[in-house]
Amino acid sequence: MPEWMLWLENQYELRPQFYNDLLLSLVVLLGLWLLRRWILHVGTRQTEDTRVHYQWRKTSTYIYYITIAVLLGIIWLGDLTNLATYFGLLSAGLAIALADPISNIAGWIFIFWRRPFEVGDRIQIGENAGDVIDSRIFQFTMLEIGNWVDADQSTGRMIHVPNRKVFSEALANYSKGFQFIWNEIPVLITFESDWRKAKSILKEIIEKHEEGFRQDVERQLLRTAKEYLIYTPTTTPIIYTDVKDSGVLLTIRYLCRPRERRSTSEVLWEEVLAAFEQHEDIELAYPTTRFYNAQLE
Repeated sequence: MPEWMLWLENQYELRPQFYNDLLLSLVVLLGLWLLRRWILHVGTRQTEDTRVHYQWRKTSTYIYYITIAVLLGIIWLGDLTNLATYFGLLSAGLAIALADPISNIAGWIFIFWRRPFEVGDRIQIGENAGDVIDSRIFQFTMLEIGNWVDADQSTGRMIHVPNRKVFSEALANYSKGFQFIWNEIPVLITFESDWRKAKSILKEIIEKHEEGFRQDVERQLLRTAKEYLIYTPTTTPIIYTDVKDSGVLLTIRYLCRPRERRSTSEVLWEEVLAAFEQHEDIELAYPTTRFYNAQLE
């Protein structure tokens, strides 16, 4: 044995096995480093996409350091008791350091198992709403709707939501179960208008509009009622009457498919405007100010 090894052994009371463990550790570190470099080289040659390169680097880095920790633990803690303690501490450390990724994996398992939504569904989770276009182990992606755009139209933005949000945020599914939603269109007419005639016209328009999918609505409701306890007294369109400052408010309430909210509203408004044009005793209202002078009475 070289003199420097004897000096180290005497100075620090090192056991002979220490040198074997040290040499093996150096070999493991060098071997893993070369293996990672080779994997990155092979992986990045397959594509020029910088995002893929980034994912390869991140994934290989995580695997690289985890493998180092495991192998070095096995080398330096050969005793089964020490090894069990080591892995216990390592697991606890990883659970704390990787709390969010582990929660995301648990969320992914929940999504895969319970299927609160699937790719293609329109959902709202927390304050974000959109169409699910991708689902992965750590996150799912939605094509955003609403926000600054009216009537649940797409904004063009993609929102990446961590899977763990399914445990902490309220989730609404537009597409699962009963695949229709209620929509309302407020129609405000003046106090001088014949509101009874206007209400009759609106009722005729909305009933004609819903004739095409009335049977589909009933079938969907019966199918959903077998799985969920749903109390729906009526699925027919309704016209509600109310009084506002500027006139009589007639609110059309009707069922439509989630992705057809804006298009059905446009069709109905065009029919309403065309119908009201034919009646001089019906006028749309707007905010007005009226003055009363008692001296002119």
